[in-house]
Amino acid sequence: MTTEQISVWTGAFGREYTERNRFDDDALNRLYQMRYGRTRDDINQDWLGHLPRDIRILEVGANIGNQLRALQRLGFKQLYGIEIQRYCVDEAKKLHPGIDIVEASGFDIPFKDRWFDLVFTNNVLIHIAPDDLPRLLSEIHRVSRDYVMGMEYYAAEVTEISYHGHTNLLWKADYAALYRKIVPALVTVREELFPMQDEPGKMDKMFLLRRK
Repeated sequence: MTTEQISVWTGAFGREYTERNRFDDDALNRLYQMRYGRTRDDINQDWLGHLPRDIRILEVGANIGNQLRALQRLGFKQLYGIEIQRYCVDEAKKLHPGIDIVEASGFDIPFKDRWFDLVFTNNVLIHIAPDDLPRLLSEIHRVSRDYVMGMEYYAAEVTEISYHGHTNLLWKADYAALYRKIVPALVTVREELFPMQDEPGKMDKMFLLRRK
């Protein structure tokens, strides 16, 4: 499946995004501390620290693996990612040994049903056109045996935002509610709003859902 958004992200625009968002471990934590008042490591410990470290975890839209590397620091061992940019996949393999990131789309995840214990996104759903969300969210649910998690820009209603001068490339919404609407088999374990301290008035929502 090819979309307008995929065409943009697999081109020069996507590579420029990647180069702007190269973070070592300390830099990623500093970014989260500045933005939310909590490091990414602290958030992961709070939300996922109770889970066995040998579960299979998949990130959809992994880029070069910053978020998966954070989970690796927490002790998780079976870490996988899919990413549409070939450049990111190649970089991730050099940067993060032990994390298996492959070139693939969230619209057609190359793993069998319920293969993963947890599937997550981090500011990826925001770049999916609203009409395409049902297919993507259903595909994420298909490959998850247990949990689905996300951290995405929040708004009570689907709202388009101009993104680096582009239209039709970024939306904020209540993605946890959209999951529950599109995939009724998912129920909420936990939700939390994270106000952005560096951009007052904006916030992200983190959510953890589970199969009934």
